[in-house]
Amino acid sequence: MPIQTPLRGLRVAVTGGTSGLGLALVRNLAAQGAHVAFIARTPGAVERIASETSAHGIVGDIASKEDIHPISLQILGLLGGLDVLINNASSLGPVPLALLADTQCEELEQALAANLVGPFRLTKALFGALAASAREGRGAVVVNISSDAAVTAYAGWGAYGASKAALRHLTGIWAEEARGEGVAFLSLDPGDMDTPLHALAVPEADPATLKHPEDAAAEIITAIRSALDADTAAEVQR
Repeated sequence: MPIQTPLRGLRVAVTGGTSGLGLALVRNLAAQGAHVAFIARTPGAVERIASETSAHGIVGDIASKEDIHPISLQILGLLGGLDVLINNASSLGPVPLALLADTQCEELEQALAANLVGPFRLTKALFGALAASAREGRGAVVVNISSDAAVTAYAGWGAYGASKAALRHLTGIWAEEARGEGVAFLSLDPGDMDTPLHALAVPEADPATLKHPEDAAAEIITAIRSALDADTAAEVQR
């Protein structure tokens, strides 16, 4: 019989938490009793969502090297540690989407900074806290939000797809390296969702054909619970 890991009291950080999938995750996690800190760039939106959900809002840009240390300190100060990190914030790169030959170098750098280097820096800054949580028997999980563009070469999605492919592979390597520390790493593709980011990428898409962010958030939380249950079961067997 699987060990049940309740979300109540779980310490979770979510990047890009004021819209789309990130907002759905913040709302769902907070409603289930998790202690949530979320990060976004717009002060007004951060204040509004924090008030609405009682989650802790942090203003910052994970694509900015200078913001990572202050963000990580605030996460740990507000939550008193960390059990789950969800790297959700993303950048499309050029908008409208462009062929690689028409993509500016700076646009590729922007996508890499937000989708790859930012999550790497934030995870690295918080890894010690996650490993400590695993040692305490709470479990520890890092979720990197991926995309089918990470595995399928779609014309026009070069900056986004390449950065997500790199993040996906980075996740797999870190999963191997962190297994001994008890920190699980998951790369999860939520599918095509009715979000502002998708609307920017594919403005002609019919929202009725897209997944609701709330449904995707529920699936991701189920995956997190499964990873935490596995960690707890392993700890019990030691």
